[in-house]
Amino acid sequence: MSDSKLAGQFFGAAIGLLQQVRDEDAGDIEAAGTLIADTVADGGRLFAFGAGHSSLAAQDIVYRAGGLALMNLLVVPGVVGVDVMPATLGSALERVDGLASAVLESSPVRSGDVLVIISLSGRNALPVEMAMKARALGVKVIGVTSVAYASETTSRHASGTYLKDHCDIVLDSRIPVGDAELTADAIAAPFAPASTVVTTALLQAVMATAAGALADRGIEPPLLRSGNVDGGHEWNRRVMTEYGDRIFYRHQ
Repeated sequence: MSDSKLAGQFFGAAIGLLQQVRDEDAGDIEAAGTLIADTVADGGRLFAFGAGHSSLAAQDIVYRAGGLALMNLLVVPGVVGVDVMPATLGSALERVDGLASAVLESSPVRSGDVLVIISLSGRNALPVEMAMKARALGVKVIGVTSVAYASETTSRHASGTYLKDHCDIVLDSRIPVGDAELTADAIAAPFAPASTVVTTALLQAVMATAAGALADRGIEPPLLRSGNVDGGHEWNRRVMTEYGDRIFYRHQ
């Protein structure tokens, strides 16, 4: 099988998933964007969390040109990416009871805020506990997950529940269990994951919806510009000054 054929198959699979999410998640995307716009308009703050590779989609909407300046990364030490050594420690920490509660209790997250929690499987203790604890604090939770995992895997949380069970809004990425889109006779394991592509697109669609909802209300969306275009830094300083009390990723 040629490399170009496999590449084309991956693009086809990813495009198919994107089209499915666009068509089948439209109502939830609208609801999530509206909730974020409501929160911005009401003086609330925005946070995003993901563990391991799910953190890539969370980071993609934080301090991002064209993104909402108010979106902050909720960091759980040791699980944001694969830079922790050994890398397997990050996966192990996702299964530790009590970690999410400790992080939330020491974070700036408070009632009236929105927390986006991204977990492909939604089965580990960390995202489930984080959603449960956040809602108990009066925080609205948007979960981004593959709902298929709830019917094809077992929960690793003591409650037996999944992330999807503790969210105000669930965005289903439609990613098949195992997160690998391709197989080939000469390759033993399935390969070519598409979860980052689809999850990132889902969240950017939500951010676009939120920006439009704010504009419809006569509120200028607090968007960042690229620092690599003329005037970008000046624009961003203005936005960060205006919304400085709701931005936690910058030095004061």
